[in-house]
Amino acid sequence: MHYCFIVNNEPSKAGNAQMIEEQLNKLETKPDFEIYKTTAERTATQFVRDFCKKNPSLETCFVACGGDGTINEVASGMVGAGNKHLAVWACGSGNDFIKYYKDKDFRSVSSLIEGTPHKIDILKVNDDRYSINVCNFGFDAIVAATGARLSRKGWKNAYRWGIVKAIFCGRFNNITVRADGELLNEGKRMLLCTLGNNCYVGGEFFCSPRSRNDDGLIEVGYCKTVSLITFLSLIKVYALGRHLDDPKTARHFIYRQSTSIDVHSDRQTEICLDGEMLPGHDFHIEVIPQAISFIIPA
Repeated sequence: MHYCFIVNNEPSKAGNAQMIEEQLNKLETKPDFEIYKTTAERTATQFVRDFCKKNPSLETCFVACGGDGTINEVASGMVGAGNKHLAVWACGSGNDFIKYYKDKDFRSVSSLIEGTPHKIDILKVNDDRYSINVCNFGFDAIVAATGARLSRKGWKNAYRWGIVKAIFCGRFNNITVRADGELLNEGKRMLLCTLGNNCYVGGEFFCSPRSRNDDGLIEVGYCKTVSLITFLSLIKVYALGRHLDDPKTARHFIYRQSTSIDVHSDRQTEICLDGEMLPGHDFHIEVIPQAISFIIPA
């Protein structure tokens, strides 16, 4: 097995490549490996695609060394490639994807190398984008988009300011949602909608508590527009993942398990793919069952 460690090369993560090499050097048997450092957004996707084309017969494990954005980029480049695996070496605590795998050590290279491959699903968005964790739009996508823009400008507490903005202009979204052709919100506005392949989003929200990443289904959690007081009462229950079971909150949600979703907005909106924003008016999301071989750490 050839291991390709793909490292997010942001200044704040500059020491990660060295940490990985130190762990590899401590192994009794050092694997065949290389380290690729990203140079800009989405360069990891192109690198992985090019590598797979040039080395179709080489069994390779691409190790995403970073957060959800890096995992998304690496997985997006692997779709359709044979004898290729995805693994994660996690940096920090803000990684939603790995929360699905409780009690697994994603900071150990040896656990990764001794891990077990398991086929998981991925969501395809329009023609060439993917989401391996959670796709969401409406209120929380407005928070993410605003927070990312302010963060790039150097604002402190950027995502909290994103919440403030969304409270005032992100609770009444004229977005049409169809699940396997069924119209979920005829003539009604929506607060938010999550399409779960995994379970967590935003670092703390257990948004898709019934989601399984290997069942060939998208977990649809559609929340109707509610008053500000009701919205504030929903937040804690939603964060804990109890919103579908608590009768007081469940009545505000439409829950489905689907294989495809169609989203339309007359005004340009943004959909959030594992934390990355994609603008547009129309989106088609479908699940590709067992598209990725994921290494679960030993």
